[in-house]
Amino acid sequence: MTLCSTVLLFVLSTALKPFDSSLQAQPPSVKTGDWPYFLGPEQTGISAETGLIDEFPRQGPPLLWEKKIGTGYSAPSVLGNRLVIHHRPDDDGPGKEVIECVDAESGKPLWKYEYPSDFRDPYGYNNGPRCSPLLTSKYCYTFGAQGKLYCLTLDKGKEVWHRDCLKDFDVPPGFFGVGATPIMEGDKLIVMVGGKPNSGMVAFDPETGKTLWQNVGKDVWDGTSTGWERLPVYKWRGNEKLSSYSSPIAATIHGKRHLLCLMRQGLVSLNPDDGSINFKYWFRSLLRDSVNAARPVVVDDKIFLSAAYQVGSALLEVNPNGKSYKELWRDPTNMMTHWSTSIFHDGYFYGFSGRHERGATMRCVKLSDGKVMWETDGTSPVADKVKPNQITGKFQWIDTGKPAPWPFYGRGSAILADNKFIVLGERGTLAIVKVDPEKFSEVCRTSFPQITYPAWAAPVLAHKKLYLRSESHLICLDFAKK
Repeated sequence: MTLCSTVLLFVLSTALKPFDSSLQAQPPSVKTGDWPYFLGPEQTGISAETGLIDEFPRQGPPLLWEKKIGTGYSAPSVLGNRLVIHHRPDDDGPGKEVIECVDAESGKPLWKYEYPSDFRDPYGYNNGPRCSPLLTSKYCYTFGAQGKLYCLTLDKGKEVWHRDCLKDFDVPPGFFGVGATPIMEGDKLIVMVGGKPNSGMVAFDPETGKTLWQNVGKDVWDGTSTGWERLPVYKWRGNEKLSSYSSPIAATIHGKRHLLCLMRQGLVSLNPDDGSINFKYWFRSLLRDSVNAARPVVVDDKIFLSAAYQVGSALLEVNPNGKSYKELWRDPTNMMTHWSTSIFHDGYFYGFSGRHERGATMRCVKLSDGKVMWETDGTSPVADKVKPNQITGKFQWIDTGKPAPWPFYGRGSAILADNKFIVLGERGTLAIVKVDPEKFSEVCRTSFPQITYPAWAAPVLAHKKLYLRSESHLICLDFAKK
């Protein structure tokens, strides 16, 4: 019996070029090695760091420190020697969300800020925050599961201001709480609020929290062409959810700044200065219980979108006027991203496709036509090397009997750095994978007992250290080449 069939029985039983660095304007305090925003310095999952290890032994890279934390899917952020993690220590009943700053080198506590939260996930997932902290030289911004937007000083964690977005903007309940991380664009803090009727996106003054502009909602989506056979033109009802779980991103296309927001209904491009709309593109599932969660990926004048729930992916080309686009291709099956944003490199997208853990694959998709170059569930490198332990429910290496990483990646996440992918599977499998559009090639893999299912927070790479979080732990690994 093959590993795949054994695992199946067991589970049943239990640019055309790299990104231009000018795409995202960065504060002068951000240096190579910092990871101050969701998905890193360019907000794309790509790091300019070099001098990283090319492979590690079965026990993995050295563990530098670990810290017990509360629940959440919020990835940490790192600026200089400060790491900020947003979590919920008490996941049951009336509790609190905690914004905590530690020394990135040692894990030593620096400051902590707490505020009440009684959020309960309606689908039974954990009740912690989903958005990553946004760090600048002066401030730390966080967006909690209940839409509470906080600005704290980065040096001491003192509150500067906060907004209760759900109350201030009449936000309908979300599927899994608030999950789109804010971004800084120039002198504006941009937040996917999701308020009715036209406060889907809101710009705040980052110093005071004052509302600067708001847009996207009924006026944008009412009467939009959908491409659906049973509802070709969307008619606004008034009770729609507006926000998604896809963080916005700003990019320069044809010399013009675009704020790209993949809302629940689809993509909108806004002028970040005043929130006025450039164009819109309907991109959502027919299924009610569905979400858009992967971030748009910008390649020169092209925008790549992807989602699960029978949506697939599409590639748009923005016209020189910045007010319209062409749909170059759309495919419902080539890349069906549930939440982790695909990474673009030298003409290809690398990402994870699939709505459920079983059946999800890591894929390479060609930019020009959307062709799938290769896909893998992650089992091939260890197909004849590991086996499930029928008593513990975990996998072990056949030759040593010691614990082995879960063979499937599932719906994973990745970082591209130093000409390699650092892959994290949703059951904690950590791997290094070669960047190769012709074939999948894994170099090594490991796992740590602190990082267990669901390992859904994106990995973080900062100053040659890899940070991983689970629903109970944050760990720091040494990724420096010796």
